[in-house]
Amino acid sequence: MKNQNVSRRRFIGTGMLAAAGLAMASKSSVAEAILSKAKPNSKINGIQIGVITYSFRSMPGSIEQILQYCLDCNINAIELMGDAAETYAGAPKRDGSADFNSKMAEWRENTFMDSFTAIRKMYNAAGVNIYAWKPNALGAKNTDSEIDYAFNAGKALGCSHVTVELPDDVQTQRLGDIAEKHNMMVGYHAHLQATPTLWDTALNQSAHNGINLDIGHYTAGTSTSPVDFIMKHHDRITSMHLKDRKFHEGPNMPWGQGDTPIKEVLQLMKKNNYKFPATIEFEYNIPAGSDAVKEVIKCREYAKAALA
Repeated sequence: MKNQNVSRRRFIGTGMLAAAGLAMASKSSVAEAILSKAKPNSKINGIQIGVITYSFRSMPGSIEQILQYCLDCNINAIELMGDAAETYAGAPKRDGSADFNSKMAEWRENTFMDSFTAIRKMYNAAGVNIYAWKPNALGAKNTDSEIDYAFNAGKALGCSHVTVELPDDVQTQRLGDIAEKHNMMVGYHAHLQATPTLWDTALNQSAHNGINLDIGHYTAGTSTSPVDFIMKHHDRITSMHLKDRKFHEGPNMPWGQGDTPIKEVLQLMKKNNYKFPATIEFEYNIPAGSDAVKEVIKCREYAKAALA
């Protein structure tokens, strides 16, 4: 019952923090967003532009800080990665011990969803929707109970799908079967190994297996445009990452300086009324005098101009 007590204390603590935050609204953008009618808005001409936690990896990363970054960037949707949410929910701290993974598995298998529900309420109150959840709990070495936890936490956060790096065929079958039980989707992410047929086996295994497409990696890995792939598989794309890379496994570039047809892809989404979110993944080098938030704002403005 220890985890239940920790979770309930965290839930009660969240309420107290929220009340304190509201009382200090003049000092907190998060509290101001909750109190005011002005909410962040990055749904542009029908296309939901979001951001992934990874974009802010160079900055402090508590669950409250990540929400603040979304507000600072005027972004109202996020693909949330696992560490911040699990830390907020009271997960064991990584200590380098040989049995850490078993400790984490035990915590996941026995924790309650109160804290994840509290995160959803905090974000939603500030005007931010969590549409995807990427926990480190969907691997071949994770237990079925851990994977159940991942889907349950995703649902508590308000997500339509979880995301994970594309594993082998055995694991995609396993995840697809468990996803069906939870009536959720899995979006599989790929890097330079992406090809037009890479996801075929997973898609054929289960209607609950989908694609978390990264158009920058696809462009760099195939040295071709992802437009035809998107048109073919749009109904199985759960969410899509936006970044700019050069052909021939080239580097990440500031948007507009690489070979990735970001504008063309966004225009395709607008023209065909595709409903999956397009996620900013800021990955190029931070220019001198800037920071991740400033660069994500630039990416958002680039997307806005592309969708005009």
